[in-house]
Amino acid sequence: MTLPPRVVVLAAPSGGGKTTIARELLHRRPDTFGYSVSATTRKPRPGEREGEAYHFLTRAEFQRRVEAGEFLEWAEYAGELYGTLKSEVERVLASGQHVVLDIEVKGARQVRAVYPRPASVSIFIIPPSADALIERLRKRRTESHRELRERLAIAVREVRTAEEDVKSAIVFDHIVVNDDLDVAVKGVLGIVEDPDRVKHRTIETIHLLADFVRKLEHEAYQLGQSVKGST
Repeated sequence: MTLPPRVVVLAAPSGGGKTTIARELLHRRPDTFGYSVSATTRKPRPGEREGEAYHFLTRAEFQRRVEAGEFLEWAEYAGELYGTLKSEVERVLASGQHVVLDIEVKGARQVRAVYPRPASVSIFIIPPSADALIERLRKRRTESHRELRERLAIAVREVRTAEEDVKSAIVFDHIVVNDDLDVAVKGVLGIVEDPDRVKHRTIETIHLLADFVRKLEHEAYQLGQSVKGST
């Protein structure tokens, strides 16, 4: 049976690997998945091009589009604005493809309100450990010590939100651990292809997220102490 096109939401803390997984889905199944290019007010990183990584907008233009009702979801993250344009989502769905969104937790809530099940499937991605998340952020070399601390604080809030949601599945239908990229991508494909798949509502998942939050909080505290010591 051919599934109707749906909105596939991949949410994760910064450094969780959601964008890499989204790219792999598009690469492996270009006939099945289409990508909604998000808009942002942040500056392009090296190698990022307009219309591919993001639509790079000025803050004034972004806010004008918000007021015009052009966004499906949007949020301020680490001092910059990010959002999903309704036109991008509608374009992909109209082509008969599932539309892949890699967005933040707040945005996932907004999308679920507009596209309830079964029109959407929402997946929370986490790295295998807090250490792995921090290492991925450090490797970007695009953030200061203070910015890294801020992103860790945001990650704590986002994973804690997922930890609470996993008990009721209000927003997130599944949790996928991004330890091995190939395994994670196959896991997401399996979820999208089988809407009736058993949800990951296990005690182990709840404990995993709780432990992840505790370790992130500890690392964020340690980083905060080092920032204080350097000022």
